[in-house]
Amino acid sequence: MPEKLEKNQFEQERAQLKQKVISYNKKISALRNEIKKVIIGQEHEIDSVLKCLLVNGHALLEGNPGLAKTLLVRALSMTISNSTFNRIQFTPDLLPADIIGLMIYNPEKGFYVEKGPVFANFILADEINRAPPKVQSALLESMQERMVSIGKETFDLPKPFLVLATQNPLEQMGVYPLPEAQVDRFLFKVWVDYPVPEEELDIIDTNIETMTMEDYNIKQILGPKEIIEMQHLVKQIYISEKIKKYIVDIVNATRYPKKYGIPSGKYIQWGGSPRASIYLSVAAKSNAFMNNRVFVIPEDIKGIAMEVLRHRIILNYEGKAAEIKTDEIINDILDKIPVP
Repeated sequence: MPEKLEKNQFEQERAQLKQKVISYNKKISALRNEIKKVIIGQEHEIDSVLKCLLVNGHALLEGNPGLAKTLLVRALSMTISNSTFNRIQFTPDLLPADIIGLMIYNPEKGFYVEKGPVFANFILADEINRAPPKVQSALLESMQERMVSIGKETFDLPKPFLVLATQNPLEQMGVYPLPEAQVDRFLFKVWVDYPVPEEELDIIDTNIETMTMEDYNIKQILGPKEIIEMQHLVKQIYISEKIKKYIVDIVNATRYPKKYGIPSGKYIQWGGSPRASIYLSVAAKSNAFMNNRVFVIPEDIKGIAMEVLRHRIILNYEGKAAEIKTDEIINDILDKIPVP
């Protein structure tokens, strides 16, 4: 009898969670439509950013200039009420204090803290690899700890807090590549590609005249409290032991490719860290959430594997010389690892 009561209670809790997930997905759909007023195409990129928001993660966007990466973050911030957006243009002469803030002395006021641009809900770190490592570290530490120390004081960053950092893959001069240990802190690495011809025709029609963001009449769909509640709901998404084993096998295959018979594994120098396993499970929950499910299935893992793993697999010299893409290796792994 007690077991039956527990089972009924569990089913009721699942049903209530399901209803909340469905309800919030209607708002996510409305939010997505508002972003599409500004962004034409790039549906995968928009969804990737929303998944990061749902699990309190950050994304590294890589793509050529002019592909609306700034507009994407700006449009997202405008759909959230009581939220702030800051763009930080990374340059070689940037200092850590230019990002986090500093302690200032005024003869009349004495010492006081001037907070930097990192104190915002949505941050665009534009061309993060143009700044020296100590500046990159200042931002990445803020992302990881969700707090900033200035002088003797420590300040919490606002909630929600989402950082989208961009890299320009075209130029190699005057850049400071992000160390692998720091890149590992990003939940996703998203490749932003060119629009298809049909989308580009729409882009031309939409931008015949120069428009401001206000001209798009973007509506506010969610508030910070609702986002925090969604993040809490995502944590309740069920993930079975079989799915966890599937995740561990995928990550292990990046470390020991010979054991799993991965053909392209010979190009791997280093595989994913335990953070890869954690982020695969977390991101899979957000994928399930956005598909109106309260449990994770193998397709959720496959749906986010590229974004989670592509920056966590380090190629050896042979792989770099052969211009192997980590996406090819991930595809091989997903083909070889048995689906539970």
